Amino acid sequence: MDFVRTPGFLKIAFREITWHIRDTEPSLYLTFDDGPTPGITARVLEVLSQFRARATFFCIGRNVERHPEIYQQILSAGHATGNHTYSHLKGWFTPDTEYFNDISLAAQFISSKLYRPAYGMITPRQVRYLRQFYTIVMWDIMSYDFAYPTSPEKCLNQVIRFAKPGSVIVFHDSVKASEKLLHALPRVLEYYAEKGFTFKSIPVSQ
Repeated sequence: MDFVRTPGFLKIAFREITWHIRDTEPSLYLTFDDGPTPGITARVLEVLSQFRARATFFCIGRNVERHPEIYQQILSAGHATGNHTYSHLKGWFTPDTEYFNDISLAAQFISSKLYRPAYGMITPRQVRYLRQFYTIVMWDIMSYDFAYPTSPEKCLNQVIRFAKPGSVIVFHDSVKASEKLLHALPRVLEYYAEKGFTFKSIPVSQ
């Protein structure tokens, strides 16, 4: 899904998935994938704290298993977490039983009813099954903080250009994304805070 904004046809095809949050006030829903990561997640938490922002961290189970203390820091700071698989498997290319077992393994370390598929890759059959247990969350704005040759400034500008009230925005608290993330995140928060936006965690049921 190589788009800054998620195409409308995908939202129509997967109506059961949360792409955008309807809200009565101007709010953004910042999300962070693939952590927790030593040295990176803590810096993200510091930036969010400066703006009294709440966010949602979609964590990889094996990273939580390795770094439970960072996962607890996320929760202690008042943020939400979500299951992002244990092994970052691609749902399109993984047999259902293996895929569901991987998610169940992650659930041993991540107590959450939110789920985001790795790479955004999930089949309709997998959606139908997982909806019994999770609110499945995608996004409507991808920052591309992980992507080459996206520059830190372009990462910032495309979020500011396309985000609107209720947008679910994806950043990555990973080493690979850290330069662009730590450039864009405080500037996004400052830009929208000055416009009167609040920053919220994803609610469990949409």
